[in-house]
Amino acid sequence: MPASLHAQKVHDTLDRLFAEAALDEERPVSRATGTAQELADAREGLYLPISRQGGELLYALVRAARPGTAVEFGTSFGISTIYLAAAVADNGAGRVYGTEMSAAKVAAARANLDEAGLGGVATVLPGDARETLAEIAGPIGFVLLDGWKDLCLPVLRSLEPRLAPGALVVADDIGMSAMAGYLDHVRDPANGYVSVAFPVEDGMEISCRA
Repeated sequence: MPASLHAQKVHDTLDRLFAEAALDEERPVSRATGTAQELADAREGLYLPISRQGGELLYALVRAARPGTAVEFGTSFGISTIYLAAAVADNGAGRVYGTEMSAAKVAAARANLDEAGLGGVATVLPGDARETLAEIAGPIGFVLLDGWKDLCLPVLRSLEPRLAPGALVVADDIGMSAMAGYLDHVRDPANGYVSVAFPVEDGMEISCRA
């Protein structure tokens, strides 16, 4: 049976979203400073997506890990969420919970998941991940961290008590300086992870909760 990742609805939705995301460089970038919520609202038109290769890696990891619950910090327009949801759908069990601060992006991501035929296995929660993901019961088997980089470590720490043994945690854009503290945390064996960098675009860190 072909993977749902290659189904026409999913393929067409991803093609459209990646084409729109390619225009990010032409969109004005707000230099606003302030709270994470204010920044999210100021940049609600930017897609800031993972790469196709990164998305396929996420799909493969979720298929292999078969998590009952997968969570995502930084849904944006839902490109990464579609990859996660396609894997969960093909596993035949589980659910994806995304979280996004921008109300406009929450609405767009939900519509994009429905367009891809995957809305039934994914929920996009509006608000600060440190609060919205607090409501998700464990055990959590898979985590994607792709929101504001200075919040990746606080979000991970809030999830750690609910991570399943062997849970996979993937962080994107690890080449950014704001990820230094996060990388120090997951690469220190005393914190309970086995972690490796994977060379996809700006880099992904794949960490197993050992």
